[in-house]
Amino acid sequence: MNIRERTEQMEARQLSPYACLSRDSRGRMKPAPECEVRTAFQRDRDRIVHSKAFRRLKHKTQVFIAPEGDHYRTRLTHTLEVAQIARTIAKALRLNEDLTEAIALGHDLGHTAFGHAGEEALNVVMQEHFGMHFKHNEQSLRVVDVLEPMNLTWEVRNGIEHHTGPVTPATLEGAIVKIADRMAYINHDIDDAIRGGIIRLSDLPRDCLKVLGEDHSTRINTMVRDMITASTDQPEIKMSPEVKEAMDKLRSFLFERVYVGSTAKKEEQKAKKVLVSLFMHFVEHPEALPEEWDVLKKSESIVRIACDYVAGMTDRYAIKQYTELFLPDPWIV
Repeated sequence: MNIRERTEQMEARQLSPYACLSRDSRGRMKPAPECEVRTAFQRDRDRIVHSKAFRRLKHKTQVFIAPEGDHYRTRLTHTLEVAQIARTIAKALRLNEDLTEAIALGHDLGHTAFGHAGEEALNVVMQEHFGMHFKHNEQSLRVVDVLEPMNLTWEVRNGIEHHTGPVTPATLEGAIVKIADRMAYINHDIDDAIRGGIIRLSDLPRDCLKVLGEDHSTRINTMVRDMITASTDQPEIKMSPEVKEAMDKLRSFLFERVYVGSTAKKEEQKAKKVLVSLFMHFVEHPEALPEEWDVLKKSESIVRIACDYVAGMTDRYAIKQYTELFLPDPWIV
């Protein structure tokens, strides 16, 4: 018996009957030999962490576009916070921590530069000009399936695809990530908005703070403990009505005061123009795409490839490309 098999046996003995066991995975898109040391979900986690798309997250906007301060969240730090929260919950519920972590680490691989402003810009231009659409969760799945083929398990792919949107993930581990994602961004976006002077702590709804807590750590702890309590020995992941209502109200507050129309978003129109201009440029000039994209041209439309290329850019690379393509070089005598 090798190390992986011992781990799989330990999972079967110790995990909840509602957990997704590694040995019971529905498998990969392409059959592959098993690792002697790591379970299927551990391998998926490692493949995601070693991917180029994961590394690029460190230079992609969470909320604040190209912030000057060192302490604002990026898409990478958001991802790590989601993974930490989700794994804590999974461990307490005796669910599969490795599956949970793999989904959490991969859930935003397809996010664009400039946060949701970039996602919205690509979605609008794709719909208006080509009758297609763009959603970051679907793009995340495309990253792991097509752009950096990782041959992940069905369970991880399902959790990545449905971490947002109306469909509930097929596993409880995926359901944890879906809620942990919301927990993370609500709390860290409040923290960043206060740091950036967009809101003050006193602006937050008092009834929400009474339920969840006055500070960042307490609010996360309240949400996590509530989910654990409500979901223990249950076939679903849920929160108590009181805590869920307070969390949803805080989210609505952020949309009203931070996500829409605040000074934190004042550069969004410029950011959208950057991505739309780049996208249309590469649709009209496919020869300008890097050579490594040539292989996709045999099976994919140039619209799809241009979208993939632009969606994968970091904030700073998109700005660099826009500057080189659309702004004049200074005249040097």
